[in-house]
Amino acid sequence: MKIKILTLLVLSVISFSCSDKDDDQVIAEDPQLIIKFKFDPTQVRLNGTGQPSTIPAGNAAQSPIFNSISAHYLEFTPNALTQVGQGAILYTGPSTALGGANAIDFSQAKIVGEGEAFLSIPLKNVPHGSYEYVRVSLSYQNYNVNVLASGVNYVGTLASFVGYNNYITTHNVAGNPFVVNDDKLQGYWAFVIPSVGYSTSGQSTGVTTVPNPISSTSPIPAGSCLVTGKFANNFVVTGNETKNIEVQLSLSINNSFEWQEVNIDGKYEPAAGENVVDMGLRGLIPSFTILN
Repeated sequence: MKIKILTLLVLSVISFSCSDKDDDQVIAEDPQLIIKFKFDPTQVRLNGTGQPSTIPAGNAAQSPIFNSISAHYLEFTPNALTQVGQGAILYTGPSTALGGANAIDFSQAKIVGEGEAFLSIPLKNVPHGSYEYVRVSLSYQNYNVNVLASGVNYVGTLASFVGYNNYITTHNVAGNPFVVNDDKLQGYWAFVIPSVGYSTSGQSTGVTTVPNPISSTSPIPAGSCLVTGKFANNFVVTGNETKNIEVQLSLSINNSFEWQEVNIDGKYEPAAGENVVDMGLRGLIPSFTILN
């Protein structure tokens, strides 16, 4: 009798273990929706309503070299009449009120470089439908820009916070810590020239351009950085997907770092009093690929 009971117990454990393994395998093999960013200095430069834009007289701009980016919100939208929040909301980042008002919790932000997966979720969790637009609320940018000071060219690293409101404890730029412990509204920045040990921070008084080609039918909230872009062909989810799908969010960085000139030479010279007036992205083109 003892032998029979022992045998049954062993068989039960084997059966249970196999069942767990199979469940894990099914979960691991669920086709995923993978979101990645691309930074394109040649992509068309747009204004806030999604129209091609030139640099205003008296200003100058450059295309920065991006290191990393973060976003706070991602939504797939069926058409141009769909209002913000009425599409398929695929991601909302952590928020906090520690600074007194609701704000993006930067300490929990996911920061990625070009080509890194920002988000990976099972396709079965994406509502079935046909989506024409993507809306992504960008919150943080880290990039290198060229700077002229006392006749010498330097490369500086800029951290640009473009989210509606950001609660920041301490953040690092090129290895330099900036202690904040407070909310910072859209436009806060920190800047470092590593080669000379220079660092500073401030609040931009300019406008952060947020391209939205459907602004006339589906406007975005004031103060947000909810960039909108259109798929060349609608992104369709049927529920029968068997392979991973990668969505690439190509962001235009074409002269996206803009300042007001004091010395008319096309060089960014902060020591001469040249102030940054725009740190927004200049357009979004989403595309998707079915992976093997």
